[in-house]
Amino acid sequence: MVFWAASISIAVAQSAPPANQKTAAPAQEEARPQEVTGKIQLTSNEALFSALAAINACGYDQELANSDPLRPRIRTEIFAAVAASAEAAAARDQICRYYSDKQQADSTLDLAQYISLAVFLKEPPEFALSVRESDLPPDASNILGFVNGLKVFYETAKLHDIWLKHQRDYQTQIASLHEPISQMMLRTDYYLKLPQSSYLGRKFVVYVDPLGAPGQVNARNYGTDYFLVVSPNNSGAIRMDQVRHTYLHYILDTFTLKRANAVKRLDPLLQLVKTAPMDDSYKTDTSLLITESLIKAVEARTYPARPGTDAKQLEALRSTAADDAMKHGYVLTRYFYDALLEFEQSPTGLRDAFGDMLYGINLDTEKKRIAGITFTSKAAPELLSASNDTRPQMLDLAESKLRSGDPIAAHRIAQEVLDHHTEDPARAMFILARAAILSRDIDGAQSLFERTLEIAKEPRTVAWSHIYIGRILDLKCSRDSALSHYRAALNSGDPAQDVKSAADKGISELPPGCEKN
Repeated sequence: MVFWAASISIAVAQSAPPANQKTAAPAQEEARPQEVTGKIQLTSNEALFSALAAINACGYDQELANSDPLRPRIRTEIFAAVAASAEAAAARDQICRYYSDKQQADSTLDLAQYISLAVFLKEPPEFALSVRESDLPPDASNILGFVNGLKVFYETAKLHDIWLKHQRDYQTQIASLHEPISQMMLRTDYYLKLPQSSYLGRKFVVYVDPLGAPGQVNARNYGTDYFLVVSPNNSGAIRMDQVRHTYLHYILDTFTLKRANAVKRLDPLLQLVKTAPMDDSYKTDTSLLITESLIKAVEARTYPARPGTDAKQLEALRSTAADDAMKHGYVLTRYFYDALLEFEQSPTGLRDAFGDMLYGINLDTEKKRIAGITFTSKAAPELLSASNDTRPQMLDLAESKLRSGDPIAAHRIAQEVLDHHTEDPARAMFILARAAILSRDIDGAQSLFERTLEIAKEPRTVAWSHIYIGRILDLKCSRDSALSHYRAALNSGDPAQDVKSAADKGISELPPGCEKN
């Protein structure tokens, strides 16, 4: 029997204190990372702690009674720090007004937006973004103004001192979760027959912080790296089902990338799930629908046995779980569920078996199966929060469609974003313009790039819009106007070398077939 190893690293993410700030030596000593070679990092993060501390100071009380005892202790210390300082109280009042203005009707979304921002913040006290502002998820962009108030509150309420004081407590929580998460990974990898080497060069980071609601798991991904935020309950446990759901995304999200043709032939399924209650992204991107259906099938096939349940009853429960996923819109779950029955009897790992599974999908058969489904009226919220947050944003999907040479799909997705105001409108317009170029609609592209310039603020979008317009004008032999756009690109504020090279080339090279003015 082959043993598929799973391993995990444990660390406390500790930022260096400001040079003029004294620190407690024992707490610093306890905060040193404890490393175990592996593909997952279990850690804490001071920027995340600071953001959660700020909203707790502003009345964020969700699931407080069910939280780890460390949460009320830290809250008491934050309240005391505010009470002891007029500056801290003023900073608290300022950040709380912002928090109140940005509150969501759904309390789960309320927390999610601050976590979405916090995982993309660098170390305090600067709290600089770790990604470009244009790459932030929409919910994080919506509260970007929170950072300015957080900087002041962090300094005046001396959050760094509170953070240092509780390093041993955080370390204890992290250590207690090491074994259950390791066992979850081991069982999952063993079922899928996947070796550890499959994940080299990718990160899966689980942040532990007791200041959030214990019933929620918030997940994000950036490129191939995945980030998860969990909060223990009053018995020290976390929502392991949601952690595993996100871990399955980490494993399986890449499986469709090299099989574009096999994925594209299943595009007609998207028209059949328009009325399903799942998020719209699954209705516009076949690869997402495939992956989520596969994850639901794996979860159904590994549904744990309950005490007193015999094999026949367990199989019925697992089959029902697959049917429920189908009713929520993940319409390939039953196909993958049946395929996994055969997979379980084979020595082949899922990475190698997946290609045959995908090619084995009969479109006509699945259409008939979908025709017999009555979709539910509501999505399943407990897993939707994790799966939604780990998938790419809609405009990322549109970008991938452009890269694969599918301007029609890119246009459809970008237009949907514009119509529903869900993401950056300037980026959506920029994608529409590039899709028009691929579709050989040069005049339409020029108009869309010009409209992009009217609303764009991100320097890179501005720069490349000017460059594209310059190239279009050169095609039309409008040399003077083209030159003005190339020069505008150089002055856009984007220092990237590719912008400079493209603009300089546009300025120095006269387009063929046009006389020099």
